[in-house]
Amino acid sequence: MVKLLCVASLLAAPIAAEIVSVKLNKVQRNFTETVDMIHSSKMSLQSKLGGHGDVVIQDFQNAMYYGEIEVGTPGQKINVVWDTGSSNLWVPNTRPWAATTWHNIYDHKKSSTYAANGTEFKIMYGSGPVAGFYSSDTVAFSGFKLDKYTFAEINDYSGLGIAYRVGKFDGILGLGFDSISVGHVPTVMSQLIATKQLDEPVFGFFLGNSAVGELEIGGVDPKHYTGDFTYVPLKSATYWEVELDGIKLGSDSVSTTKKAIVDSGTSLLAGPTAEVNAIAAKLGATSVAGKAWGVDCSKEIPDFTFTVGGKDWVLKKEDLTLEKSGTTCILGLQGIDIPAPNGPLWIMGDVFMRKYYCKFDWAQKRVGFAAAATAIDTVIV
Repeated sequence: MVKLLCVASLLAAPIAAEIVSVKLNKVQRNFTETVDMIHSSKMSLQSKLGGHGDVVIQDFQNAMYYGEIEVGTPGQKINVVWDTGSSNLWVPNTRPWAATTWHNIYDHKKSSTYAANGTEFKIMYGSGPVAGFYSSDTVAFSGFKLDKYTFAEINDYSGLGIAYRVGKFDGILGLGFDSISVGHVPTVMSQLIATKQLDEPVFGFFLGNSAVGELEIGGVDPKHYTGDFTYVPLKSATYWEVELDGIKLGSDSVSTTKKAIVDSGTSLLAGPTAEVNAIAAKLGATSVAGKAWGVDCSKEIPDFTFTVGGKDWVLKKEDLTLEKSGTTCILGLQGIDIPAPNGPLWIMGDVFMRKYYCKFDWAQKRVGFAAAATAIDTVIV
């Protein structure tokens, strides 16, 4: 079942702009698909941040949320993951498998504003490459329009795996900083700022929990959060990386890792394997087909708490549970070992972002956290 959101329009003009609510969709999957996609996500996370200088695409193999853009003239619909863990826009120009007939593709021959570039674009995953070439065309969404924007057309899908077969997204739109853009291509966000299409250089994610959600660009929407924001400065303007003060399971400290990235393209909480394994042992979790962690749905588990910006951000059992099959509940928790210089780190993905509204402040290089409006439990001050 796919749930659609309403879209608010914004006229792209160098005068005072409104806040735009970008349409997001959420994919509902069955238990087996969820387990398989958790397994496939592990390879992409390892490759993305581990030792490959030109690898910046986030965990699209396990992305749960996506939104619509148009590429070309007339506009061709493409569903993209809005990903704070990468910085490039790429779209498919072919369908890799006959079974994936639902994927939208971009055909530059049908666009009157297409301009050839041809520079190679390549990303390597543990399962294989994703590759193509750069092109230039009009990119538009929710009233925004970028002319002659450079993005990648993908025609080699070797590294996409089961996630692309099952998922309903077509491509990736990166919301990370220009410093990690493959090929040093300007990001969508930096171009929106440069063309004065935003009142405020920020965006905010409200990820609905089995409900609708929105991405606000050019501001934030107060109806989606409660209380004030706690702002945390970035450690570096690459990924949206913050200082991690600690992680607790109940009252016990369970992590010595000192940094985390806030990542809309990752549906899980991911941390160093040794720490995650120790957490799973404390929870009495068992391996599900060697691909995920599961707990008895009737079992009480202690709160899981990230301490960031001097405050505790609490996740309860219902926040951590992804899927249920019989008496087993799959946890949105996975081990991942990211080598230096990027790792070790924790990834605060959609499991966290469903509970807490996140404001990404491009100009001031900081992230703001507030309780999502639908969340019952808020921050412990």
